[in-house]
Amino acid sequence: MTQPLADAALDQLFRTARTYNGYLDKPVSTAQLHAIWDLMKMGPTSANMLPARLIWCVTDEAKAKLAQFCLPANAEKVLKAPVTVIIGMDIDYHENLPWLFPHADAKAWFDGNLPLREVSAMRNSSMQGAYFILAARALGLDTGAMSGFSNEAVDAAFFADTPSVKSNFISTLGYGDPASIFDRSPRPDFDTFNKLA
Repeated sequence: MTQPLADAALDQLFRTARTYNGYLDKPVSTAQLHAIWDLMKMGPTSANMLPARLIWCVTDEAKAKLAQFCLPANAEKVLKAPVTVIIGMDIDYHENLPWLFPHADAKAWFDGNLPLREVSAMRNSSMQGAYFILAARALGLDTGAMSGFSNEAVDAAFFADTPSVKSNFISTLGYGDPASIFDRSPRPDFDTFNKLA
């Protein structure tokens, strides 16, 4: 039976974790990127569709290429972060379902239904993006998820060879600099945004 996590783990994942605008001058290794993927891939998606496609911008050249498509404040974050990740989504994820979900003919559920594939790819890649954030935090790293960039330009620059893949959002990654954050914004209590039915 699954047991509740200790308070220290809940703090690291949620309560004291923050979205960072800047990072310490400390590298992030390729092994750490693999470790993040190896955790985030275990999070559930519909029919195990796993539509997220990640590009890890680790070189100065890749970060500069990405930064030119961002709003100025976000461009600076991208350039200064040890790593910036493009979380993309494959609209043709269903082509992989015969091996990702062998329990049923799940590919047939999505064949010929582009609107369903698009909404499913957006929903499930966004979930995987959240798993990315939690995996990074679980491994002692910090993130700075953002939009504020041209999806069309990023798609043309980074996904030209895979036209079925579109960008969802981007996130910086590294060891967060406490000086780069401001006081936490409000988090409402249960009754504000919840209702029992």
